Amino acid sequence: MTSKSDKITMRETLQIHWRAFKDIRRYCPGAFGVSVLYGTAAALSPYVTVYLSARIINELAGARRLDVLGPLAILAVASGALLTFVTGALLRWKTAKEAEFLERKNRLFADKMLSMDFADIDKVETHDLRSQIAQSETWAGFGFYRFWDQFEKVAQGLAGILGAAVLTISLFTLPVPASAGTFTVLNRPAFIALLVLALAFTAALGPLCDNRAMDHLARCAENSRFGNRVFHGFGFLADDKGRGMDIRMYGQQKIARYYMEKESVNGSSALARACRGPIGIWAALGSCASAILTGLIYLFVCVKAWAGAFGVGSVTQYVGAVSALAKNMGVLIEAMGVLRSNVPFTRDIYQFLDIPNQMYQGSLTTEKRSDRQYEVEFQDVSFKYPGSNTWALRHVNIKFRIGRRMAVVGENGSGKTTFIKLLCRLYDPQEGHILLNGIDIRKYNYRDYMALFSVVFQDFQLLAQPLGANVAGAQDYDRTRAEKALIDAGFGERLAAMPAGLDTMLYKEFAEDGVDVSGGEAQKIAIARALYKDAPFIVLDEPTAALDPIAEAEIYAKFNDIAGDKTAIYISHRLSSCKFCDEIAVFDHGQVVQRGTHEQLLADETGKYAQLWHAQAQYYTEAPSPAKA
Repeated sequence: MTSKSDKITMRETLQIHWRAFKDIRRYCPGAFGVSVLYGTAAALSPYVTVYLSARIINELAGARRLDVLGPLAILAVASGALLTFVTGALLRWKTAKEAEFLERKNRLFADKMLSMDFADIDKVETHDLRSQIAQSETWAGFGFYRFWDQFEKVAQGLAGILGAAVLTISLFTLPVPASAGTFTVLNRPAFIALLVLALAFTAALGPLCDNRAMDHLARCAENSRFGNRVFHGFGFLADDKGRGMDIRMYGQQKIARYYMEKESVNGSSALARACRGPIGIWAALGSCASAILTGLIYLFVCVKAWAGAFGVGSVTQYVGAVSALAKNMGVLIEAMGVLRSNVPFTRDIYQFLDIPNQMYQGSLTTEKRSDRQYEVEFQDVSFKYPGSNTWALRHVNIKFRIGRRMAVVGENGSGKTTFIKLLCRLYDPQEGHILLNGIDIRKYNYRDYMALFSVVFQDFQLLAQPLGANVAGAQDYDRTRAEKALIDAGFGERLAAMPAGLDTMLYKEFAEDGVDVSGGEAQKIAIARALYKDAPFIVLDEPTAALDPIAEAEIYAKFNDIAGDKTAIYISHRLSSCKFCDEIAVFDHGQVVQRGTHEQLLADETGKYAQLWHAQAQYYTEAPSPAKA
């Protein structure tokens, strides 16, 4: 993930996580507050028990006064119960906030996707980056979750260090009596300073080793993400009911098993080798350092107690306090190291969130015309997709006549769908202009302009939600209008047979009684959705490709009747479905090579339209049967 030349500074670590703090707090208020409260309570609670236990033991080893022991015992029990209650309540609160955090942080990414230019959403690089962010979190929690988790540990470390320091100061200030002889060396400032440095160094050594192990873990991210992707891709293959037939017919489980063993759970993977090598070694060294530190603490405290500096009860206090001090120093150092390792993954997050919107957002408002007199014209428009050197459209000139029907036909890859993407301003052309009522569409408010179009794309999507909500795109809608749209789209009989009408849940993801619809039925629902929107322009981009030619022609003919005064655009590679249109535009290699009615285009025997027509007609014209011998 990071190379030696890509050093991560503490300044960058703090800056990028400060930005993450502000973003997470905006989407999940209170998440950090409860995390700090719980971390502080968890860090300080043990010190109360340690302090009171030391007082009780000292009293038992000394005067054994009941009037002192009684209140101390009651206070110890009461404070222990209260602290257990408080930390338990804070833990529950933190757990609830964690669940809220896990859901709400995803809204940050969802909002970005919804606000991003479609041209950027359509890029493979964008989806790869978003997938990489998700995989890093799924694999090892890197990203926002890792930061939120370590924030609590930073708070816990700081609070623990403060509490331990209060209980530990007297360990170094209480002198060994002069009668202890040579042990009075323990009172010398130089010895105390040297001891503090030794304890601090040993305390820091453990977490520093753990941080080195974490660095090696982070370097395995790329390979581990791929292994995780393989696991999710093939590990749950059998759960996908849509693949059931193919798996059984072709034995695809063999492929899945091969890749699972090769890339996901193989003991020779980069992560497995690292765990057996540097990760394991550094983690072991960290454990050794912790053991050495514990030994040093016990040695110093016991020697000073034996020399007479304090009673046996104080041994409990000082051993517990110094151990906790070292532990919390380790927690703080380790947390900062983890945050440092988290920087490259947080960079990925902000590389995604900082993708700028390049499309110009106009300010002109489109007129709300009751007569639907909107005229769109392409003037010498050329376009190629980002990263491609091939023109998807070249020198396209078309004017849509208001209220008329136009068909756009051509072979696959001829530019038909690209043409629609430009019309709807999902992309902007590199050359030429697209005009709405004589004004460049880039000058119009983006949302206002898009509201002029209802489109049924080839790869339309329905949601696992009630039928009516799918049609209206909302939970609250005009039921009468939604029913009419479904009936007009040819879904009337199926609607009448549905158990709950418009309230029937589609698919079974969220309802056991959900209804699965066929491909043809889904297409009719998508067309009804376009009708419900009631936009001046309506576009059908081969949404009926899964239907047979006769069914497609029937839907188009019916749609022509219900489109009314809308300007309708039909895209199809089946020419027979578009014979009724007022005009047909023939696309070939990104250019409009012919325009005219069906009869006019068919009359040109050398034209592209006639070639396509005759090529398709041969499959629907019955050939004479060969004579029997």
